[in-house]
Formats: sequence, C-alpha cells, structure tokens
Amino acid sequence: MTKFRRRIAAAAATAGLTVGLAACGTPVSTDGSVTLDYWLWDSAQLPGYQKCVDAFEEEHSDIDVRITQYGWDDYWSKLTASFVAEAGPDVFTNHVSKYPEFVRRGVLLPLKSLEATSDFDADEFQDGLAKLWQGPDGKQYGMPKDFDTVALFFNKKMLRKAGMTAEDLEGLTWNPRNGGTFEDVIAHLTIDKNGVRGDEPGFDPNNVKVYGLASAGSGGYDGQTQWSWLAGSTGWRFNDQKTWGTEYNYDDPRLQKTIDWYFGLVDKGYLPPFQKVGSSPNASQQLGSGSAAIAADGSWMIRIYAALEGVDMGIAKLPSGPVGHPVSMFNGLGDSISAQTEHPEEAAELVDFLGSDQCQVIIGKEGVVLPARPAGTKAAMETFKSQGIDASPFIELVENDNTILFPVTDHGATITSIMSPVMDGIYIGDRDASSLTKVNKRINNLFE
Repeated sequence: MTKFRRRIAAAAATAGLTVGLAACGTPVSTDGSVTLDYWLWDSAQLPGYQKCVDAFEEEHSDIDVRITQYGWDDYWSKLTASFVAEAGPDVFTNHVSKYPEFVRRGVLLPLKSLEATSDFDADEFQDGLAKLWQGPDGKQYGMPKDFDTVALFFNKKMLRKAGMTAEDLEGLTWNPRNGGTFEDVIAHLTIDKNGVRGDEPGFDPNNVKVYGLASAGSGGYDGQTQWSWLAGSTGWRFNDQKTWGTEYNYDDPRLQKTIDWYFGLVDKGYLPPFQKVGSSPNASQQLGSGSAAIAADGSWMIRIYAALEGVDMGIAKLPSGPVGHPVSMFNGLGDSISAQTEHPEEAAELVDFLGSDQCQVIIGKEGVVLPARPAGTKAAMETFKSQGIDASPFIELVENDNTILFPVTDHGATITSIMSPVMDGIYIGDRDASSLTKVNKRINNLFE
C-alpha cells in the first residue's frame, strides 16, 4: 500500500467514512513489504499518530501501516465483529475496561512473547501504568500510551461575576457530611432564574439558570469523572485491588455516603437533574453554554475545554477529602497486538515504536493527551504551557501518588450492565445508595 493511499484511508475514516472488514488484515504488498492495520478511536489523536507512523515507516521501509479511526461506540462493535470474522487489526488502541475480556478470549498476544517487545520495562513509564495492563498470569497485554487523571475545569468569567478568583478554588476541602468548602463554592456559583445564588435566601432549586457543578451522568460502575474522585478521597477503593479485582466494595458506607452527597446536589439545585441532561450529558458543553460554572473532567478533555468559545478556561485541583489530600482515578490507554495477526513480529515492532520516547514526544507536542513516558509527558506540559494552559493539577496527582487505579476486572461488560441502570436510578431519585449493598453481592457472585 503506498503512503498516499494510506493517508487517504486515514482521512476518509476521520471524515466519518469507515473501512469495511474486508479491508482489514495484514496483506503482503506486491513489492514484498508488509502492511499492518492499526485502529484507534480518538480523532483528535489521529494526526499525532499519523506522524508517529510516518517516522516508523522511515525506519522500517519494509512495513506500511494503515490507520483506521472509528468513533468510540462504533469502535468496539466493529472490533468485536472483526475478531469474530478473524479479520481484525494487527494492532489497536485498547481500554482497560475492555482488555480482560479479550485476554479471556485469547485474542491478545503478550508483549514479552515477541522479540521486539521482549525487553518491555514497566519502569520506563509513569508509575503504575504498566500494572493496569498485566493479566493474572503476570503477562503484559498492552503497551502504555497515555494516562489521565481528573481535575476541575472552570469559567473564570463566572468566578469574577461571583466576586471570586481562581485562588478561591485552591485548597478546597470536601466531606460527605456537609460537602466542605467545595460545596460552599458550587452553591455560590449556582444561580436561579431570578438571579439568586444558591447560598442566598430565596434561592429556588427547581428553577436554576446556572448550576455550580456540571453533570457527566451517573457514572456507571466506575464514576471516573463523576464520583470516583470523591469516594477515593474517603479511603474507599473499588475492589480488593488484586491484578483483576474479584471482590467489590460497593457496599462500603464510605461510597454510599459519597453517592448520597453527590446526587443530593440535585435536590439542592447545584447539579443538573437527570431529566434535564438525559442519559448522555456533556459537561464541556454545559460549561461552554454557560449553564454550569465548574466541571470535573479528565485530562484528555483539556483541548476541548480550551477551545470553548467565550469561555476563559481555568483548571483547578480537586478538593482534599477526609484522607487529607485530593484523590483521582489513574487510568490510561494502551496498544495491544492481536493474536490473529499474520505478522506478529512486525506488529510488535510497531507497538514498541508507539511506546518509545520518539513517538511519545511527538504525541506530547500535539497537546491532546498526557503520554505515558516521562519525556512525552514533559513535551505535553510544554505545549500546554505555550498555549497558556496550566495542566499541573493533573500531573501533581501522579507525582504525589494521590491516585486510585481504574477497576480493571473480568466480567466488565456484565458489571456495566448491572451497575449502569442502578446508578441511573439513584441519579433520577428512584433508588437509594443503600441499594448498592444488594447489587454488590450480585457482582461478587460473578467471581465465585
């Protein structure tokens, strides 16, 4: 496949056109070179990875790489279908919530089983990232490519109108009993349709114009940007923290009190009700439209928030919880090698390059995500700084080890199907957080 044709395929995918399954696989070109298929879902990262692929091909003249990008929802359905048809990509961007099922089905190759990735060193990446991709067998099933944490995006203009500055968001505290100074802030930033603020007499919680805190939905089983950072700051953890957790703690009073406080903000008028934002709310759009003042969101959203028209965007640290400091979920994506590839060694060479300083620095300079290697992270921070963005609240959580790991687990799809409607029900107000005790038993029974 020529470089020109490969770029046309990538551009078509970005425009919403998809490459059919018949186009997948690893054909050998007539000139004797190998063509590898590489899939990813984030269109914002496509330009950076195209640059990485270009650099890789310069060093590997016998390998052509064809990039295909799908949207998140289509990505996983097409990936699963391609594996069933034995026509999947050679290498693909993977998510920690998905890969245990792929491991169980035998469709991933361990990195150290291949020559190019046999010297994989977890210490070359941000601490803890590689562990996310280790199976119960101790084998490495993903090359870390980036990481993410959570912080508070806010509109500086709204703060000024409220008589506040960015400094007022520093050193906030939170607890599930009264919300601490964090609740004080979001109450003051909330405004009803009569112009009365949430901490003023006469405030009407049923007719709100601006919510202090944007909604990102109920959070499903992980609550990454919704409630995990709050619950984690009480000392709570998702499960027994084995390689793949097998005993969940949704029955823990610390979590349930956190959930009660968080969704209790709806009745207070500080958080949009489920009925107003629907099942797929977009926190960045709420900040952009002026219907919310603060949004807890992930570092992968920095560019989206920075591009909001009319918003003077700032980023603040999460509030410190009962443990005495902020806590965020620590998550990251990885690149995996399909067991169906006809060219495993060439695929491993690509994955090794994608996880190298050379590629990670390229990605960092794009200013879209925080790459997994320190050199890439540094490059991203320099790019953000040049754009007037202080992304340090995301980095400090990792540097200070104030993180909890995403709940990597088997039965992820089943747990999602169990938890999502329950959490939606709690958000709507049809269920109490105490119902999670019964749900927890049902989830833990999956591992017996």
